[in-house]
Amino acid sequence: MKNISIFLLGLFLVLSCQEKTVDTDSLRTESSTKVNYASSLDTGKGIINNANSPHAKLKSIDIGDCRWTEGFWAEKWKIAEEVMIPRMGTILKGDIGHGYNNFKIAAGIQEGEHKGFWWHDGDFYKWMEASTYIYAINKDEKIVAELDEIIEVIAKAQQKDGYLSTPIIIRDDLEPFTNRRYHELYNSGHLMTAACIHNRVTGKTNFLDIAVKHADYLYDLFSPKPDHLKRFGFNQTQIMGLVELYRTTKDKRYLELAEQFINMRGTYKIEDDETTKGYPIGDMVQERVALREETEAVGHAVLALYYYAGAADVYAETGEKALIDALDRLWENVTLKKMYVTGAVGQTHYGRSSRLDKIEEGFIDEYMMPNMTAYNETCANICNSMFNHRMLTLSGNSKHADIMELVLHNSGLSGISLDGTHYYYSNPLRKIEGALDYDKMNVEFPERQPYLQCFCCPPNLVRTIAQSPGWAYSKSENGISVNLYGGNKLETNLLDGTVIKLKQETDYPWNGTVKITIEECKDSPYELLLRIPEWAKGTKVTVNNQSVDNIIPGNFAKIERKWTAGDIILLDMPMETKFVEGHPRIEEVRNQVAVKRGPVVYCIESADLPSQTDITSVYLSSNKMLVPTNRPDFLGGVTTLEGEILIRKDKLEGMYREVSAPIFEKYKTNLIPYYAWSNRGQGEMTVFLPVIWGQ
Repeated sequence: MKNISIFLLGLFLVLSCQEKTVDTDSLRTESSTKVNYASSLDTGKGIINNANSPHAKLKSIDIGDCRWTEGFWAEKWKIAEEVMIPRMGTILKGDIGHGYNNFKIAAGIQEGEHKGFWWHDGDFYKWMEASTYIYAINKDEKIVAELDEIIEVIAKAQQKDGYLSTPIIIRDDLEPFTNRRYHELYNSGHLMTAACIHNRVTGKTNFLDIAVKHADYLYDLFSPKPDHLKRFGFNQTQIMGLVELYRTTKDKRYLELAEQFINMRGTYKIEDDETTKGYPIGDMVQERVALREETEAVGHAVLALYYYAGAADVYAETGEKALIDALDRLWENVTLKKMYVTGAVGQTHYGRSSRLDKIEEGFIDEYMMPNMTAYNETCANICNSMFNHRMLTLSGNSKHADIMELVLHNSGLSGISLDGTHYYYSNPLRKIEGALDYDKMNVEFPERQPYLQCFCCPPNLVRTIAQSPGWAYSKSENGISVNLYGGNKLETNLLDGTVIKLKQETDYPWNGTVKITIEECKDSPYELLLRIPEWAKGTKVTVNNQSVDNIIPGNFAKIERKWTAGDIILLDMPMETKFVEGHPRIEEVRNQVAVKRGPVVYCIESADLPSQTDITSVYLSSNKMLVPTNRPDFLGGVTTLEGEILIRKDKLEGMYREVSAPIFEKYKTNLIPYYAWSNRGQGEMTVFLPVIWGQ
């Protein structure tokens, strides 16, 4: 009997193995996951790894192929390396930020209670991802050692079935996936994304093992489409994470599940139930209308833009026309009707959608753009750039890179102090002393803070700065597109495998002259795509002092030729100081203008005005030139706009009064880049200013 049992067991195992390997393209089984996935890891190492995505027109360069070498972004990246990330790590690994402590408690190696919001795990993963980008450039092995130590703790915190979200693990009174406000899938998305980046940069699978185990848990849980889970996934980072995990492991289940989270939206009755208690429903979480039918950006701005970015990732793999049509519509709605001049999004802290759902931290009606109460969460602004980065790769249209750049130079950087130590959550376009009662607010502050209890924005901003070299270039079908300008060096392989090396020298964004030198390339012809920003009218381009024709602002200039080492491309983008007015329906800025030079939006603040001057008394004169002045020792090194303004001296009493010709006093001062405001103590600030024409 013993021999017969052994024989039958062996036969069963053989048949089982045959059944699992009949179709090599079929979805992998749970038992084969850890054995097989490592051997199929993608060799692509882009931030969004679209190397094999059939519907992406522009492909990512590998992480580490480009590095900032001088100028604006080199300085910001250096601060991220030396100050932002180390300081943030100290906070998150200590008792103030308590992110690492939560993992230790969940792992059973430390006593205590969970601290922080439900989504704090995800914020910790963002910091880990940012650290990995830094390592990709500086190769400091201490970073990898620190991450390995953390990953070991996270692995111990993970449950046997793959579940991983510390608030639920630590607390005894909660079960997984019983209420979507616990943000479990938000944590999941950042886990999967950070793990994929870690694998691409280090080649290790210790973090990826955790992500794969967790993704398998999610697939088993959600793929049957149980009724009680249909409304989860409202903070849609898991879509991006699942697509990156699919790209990394080639496991089609992850792409299938990512698409399922898109498909579930707008397919059920919008009413409160046990899974939604404690959080607004409907448009707030983009669930009232299915994505493919949506015509308007609604609800929480971060939730919406993560959703759109995830859908863009799915489209890159599936090519579904309904998806890209919806994303194009939503891009136009955001960009042309709900975006600030700084690239910021999310007009209000509290409000309602056009379909009368309660919303928080998000979009409201078209052209309703308050300045003083503008919410513009740093995360939302960063998400806008993430979405546009993806849309750039799908369409090859430079308008998306223009928005990406606008955010990076303005509403993204405004979320952190110049020294990299203090943070803003919201980013208004005007501040008036005494107008807001900050004691009654939870994320609005009169000055940047050394720590935010809701810590989602700081690591999001820092990881964006850390990964910015990877956004500077993309690979076209037969060449390279230049997406961002800044002093850098690029060494990468074109899609045909040949090596290309470029050097970019420039004082951009303070100066519009960019010199690109070909240092190494293939012998056969290929193309360089140079982004000509929409604002850069009159741009001239030369190759080896020979003019290039058909330079159209708002497009890529395509130069295809046989290049040789030593070839020099010169761009001359006129950096004119321009007044920018809003759409006539934006009531808040009627008869006012913003000042913009190149990609940089300017503002004026109290520090540059006479004492006791109200910011609302400041006017611009159309006849007075604002002269660009390079000031390397001011506000971290900026170009200010110096000139004469007008200060209204007669004061308004009460809400309304009769008025005669106002009394103005001339005053010579300067405007500063918006991102640099609030670095000289408390005071007032405004981006939009009334202008006196002909005076």
